Amino acid sequence: MPHVLLIEDDASVRDGMELVLRRHGYDVDTAATGEEALDLLDGPGGGKVELAVLDLMLPGIDGFEVCRRIRARTTAMPVIMLTARGDDQDIVTGLEAGADDYVVKPVTAPVLEARIRAALRRAEPSPAGPAPGAGADLAGLVIDRAGLTVAKHGVPVALPPTELRLLLELSASPGRVFSRERLLESIWDHTFLGDSRLVDAAVARLRAKLEDIPGKPRYVQTVRGFGYRFGPL
Repeated sequence: MPHVLLIEDDASVRDGMELVLRRHGYDVDTAATGEEALDLLDGPGGGKVELAVLDLMLPGIDGFEVCRRIRARTTAMPVIMLTARGDDQDIVTGLEAGADDYVVKPVTAPVLEARIRAALRRAEPSPAGPAPGAGADLAGLVIDRAGLTVAKHGVPVALPPTELRLLLELSASPGRVFSRERLLESIWDHTFLGDSRLVDAAVARLRAKLEDIPGKPRYVQTVRGFGYRFGPL
């Protein structure tokens, strides 16, 4: 039974979402504030949480800072943020803070549950098999596709599930150009939204961790007007 932490200050929304998730078979902890959520994650039961659903507009510590602190604690746990306004800047800031996906409120039960299922699938071990260059030194970058680890110049690089899957997808076919739509479908299971912000934000976070100069990437390169490719290095 997947264990979800729901962080939402509106009691009626929180109770409704908790009921929906429990009906779909999830074990749910709830928090009304960011402080309460962080205390829960640091407590004895925090290790059970597999995914966080996080409202951005919280009293006290806001959702952006909560997301940053979750990411400082762990790269493994997916975070889905909730935004009431659908404001572009809020969404971009939340993704930059480390969120894996977002949902605009009011959200229907099927959409929320589908996003949670997709995020949990991304957090599972990747089925990606050997590919050209797998395990080889790619200009200082070593991707172990079997062990799901990444190192640069011998130093391990911790990547959240979404960023790791993005890197695995791109590096499986060096030089091949992947459209944002293709990456949305294969990584996020977003077959109906076409929201390129998810891809662009994940690429930016990935570059910040892998590239010597993120603005002049060697590994994850932009092909203007088409999408992204891995290399040429």
